[in-house]
Amino acid sequence: MLIINQLKVSIKDNTDDLSIAISKKLRTSKDNINHYKVIKRSIDARKKHDIYFVYRLFVDIKNESTTLSKNIVNVEVYKEDKTNINIDNVKYNKNKKIAIIGFGPAGMFSALHFMETGIKVTVFERGQKVENRIKSIEDFQLNGKLNTDSNIQFGEGGAGTFSDGKLTSRSKDKRGRYLFEEFVKAGAPNEILYVHNPHIGTDKLINVVKNIRLKLESFGSLIKFNHKVSNIVPKDSGILLTVNEKEEFFDYVILATGHSARDTIEMLYNNNCDIVQKPFAVGFRIEHKQTMINKSQFGESYNNEKLGAAEYKLTHQTKSGKGVYTFCMCPGGLVVPSSSEVGMLCVNGMSEYNRDKVNANSALLVTVNESDFNSNHPLAGIKYQREIEKKAYALGGSNYYAPIQTVGDFINNIKTTKLGSVLPSYSIGVTYSNLRSIYSDSINNAFIEAFRSMGNKLKGFNNIDALLTGVESRSSSPVRIVRDKDTLQSTNFKNLYPTGEGAGYAGGIVSAGIDGIKVASLILEELKID
Repeated sequence: MLIINQLKVSIKDNTDDLSIAISKKLRTSKDNINHYKVIKRSIDARKKHDIYFVYRLFVDIKNESTTLSKNIVNVEVYKEDKTNINIDNVKYNKNKKIAIIGFGPAGMFSALHFMETGIKVTVFERGQKVENRIKSIEDFQLNGKLNTDSNIQFGEGGAGTFSDGKLTSRSKDKRGRYLFEEFVKAGAPNEILYVHNPHIGTDKLINVVKNIRLKLESFGSLIKFNHKVSNIVPKDSGILLTVNEKEEFFDYVILATGHSARDTIEMLYNNNCDIVQKPFAVGFRIEHKQTMINKSQFGESYNNEKLGAAEYKLTHQTKSGKGVYTFCMCPGGLVVPSSSEVGMLCVNGMSEYNRDKVNANSALLVTVNESDFNSNHPLAGIKYQREIEKKAYALGGSNYYAPIQTVGDFINNIKTTKLGSVLPSYSIGVTYSNLRSIYSDSINNAFIEAFRSMGNKLKGFNNIDALLTGVESRSSSPVRIVRDKDTLQSTNFKNLYPTGEGAGYAGGIVSAGIDGIKVASLILEELKID
């Protein structure tokens, strides 16, 4: 088996059958190719007039040694990676009680890893199963009726279920591949195994997380929805949980609540669990016409169906040292209400698999830390989040309407009174506003400085009719629940394992899932029977 790296194929060529391009690369007849498999595919759009797909492939070919003797650049023998996270022929103590709090990616993949070793777990999820969660979210979007325990933040699948289902990660951890394969087994598109910046889409991810739940339940694990953990305390050599006002003891507890479970964080802090403040980021959602983004990224090929909806990722370091960046960009998507507390407003972005809505949206964020909170209290970041969400709620009209402003009016510090070509996608309703009243001058000035820089990098990004919606405040956790670097246990709550994004150790679906597997693996080490 051979590997071909950096095989470039023009979007003008036949990309459904790569055998012609492969045969040219290997200087052989097409008939000599037994089969091939795409490992990775990305887009090279640096030259707008000449855009390529760039492939990495497995190729099974006749007379492999003859091909290798040609010393063709970027062609080599495939060496099998035998890394496997599955554990065979190992016995475990299956009498210990294990609880997982939260059924987002960290909790979900912890449970799956235990399942593969024959160990059943109990999962407590404060929100609803995804079928009912959809109804709660629709009720909020249509009627402004917020369910504080089942919404875009809480419920089966976690916050990522109602986003874009992005599977990007900077981590090179081999366990990432396992996550992708499990998603495909559960119904995700096979292409996530090889495309650059893969995504599943909310419409498909809903069924994927449901299928993972059914798999776990068929094995015998318990997934308990509408079960809120209100107290966590160490007891003997384990953890005592209060769930729906009833106490239950567990030997091991994985805490995977996500970044918006503020009441859980406050409860742990009041119980003297070690928690520290962590820098995070706040800002807005910015919307443009997706067609404009396509033209900026793909030039004359902007409407080529092979390319799909264009994405972007922008950063800027301000003169004052603040970082401004785009995050969780949703091509052809919607801005959605993602509040989880009454009287507070925050928003997020969401795309379906086809990414075919009129607008593109992205978080536009600035980093904040202790100097912005004016406090070194461990929970100062949560207090700050609540303050800006209350401001956004009031500015919108105290009815979950979102305050909006054009980029031009934001720069000029005037209330928006009319819109240009970009219309808001936020469903509940919007209020024309001056968003600069939400943040400090230093943060507002950071955004203004970044607009010029980002507009130079992506033509049209700082168009005066681009639309800002407030506020984006839940991009990551404002705290870190301190854990031992070796055992991954809480430093002072033995056998409590802070895990994933909410605990401050991940950022996104993939890294949270990987962290869940890491934690489960360490617990399994303790459960091994010699």
